[in-house]
Amino acid sequence: MTRPATEQDIHDLARAMPGVTVTPIGPGLPVYQVSRKSFVFFRSARPDALDPDTGERLTDVVVFWVPDAGTKEALVAEDGPFFTTPHFNGHPSVLLLAHLGRLDRDELAEIVADAWLARAPKRAAAKWLAEQEADRS
Repeated sequence: MTRPATEQDIHDLARAMPGVTVTPIGPGLPVYQVSRKSFVFFRSARPDALDPDTGERLTDVVVFWVPDAGTKEALVAEDGPFFTTPHFNGHPSVLLLAHLGRLDRDELAEIVADAWLARAPKRAAAKWLAEQEADRS
């Protein structure tokens, strides 16, 4: 296990993926895109994501794309940090509180890479995967 993940790690890992652009949707709310497709974004407080203890709107929610509904269901069903809301029913993404807490940096890196792979063009994804495999050899 590596050190605990931080919000800054989300930014660093997302920016490190190939072909990434960053578009802000508000102060402190970046959207990370590949080929104009979002793969990670920080969202504003919305009525569908409430703190279970206080009932207040969560202000630190990050959305990560996932490859498919099965992956989403598995991540949300685990006793982990991922969740969803009715607003995201049928959407291939999971939500995570930006303060992270229960993920280490390696786990976060895998989530960010999977989000990028879910949205990247097939050739770019295949090239990146081949480079990762070559680096392991």
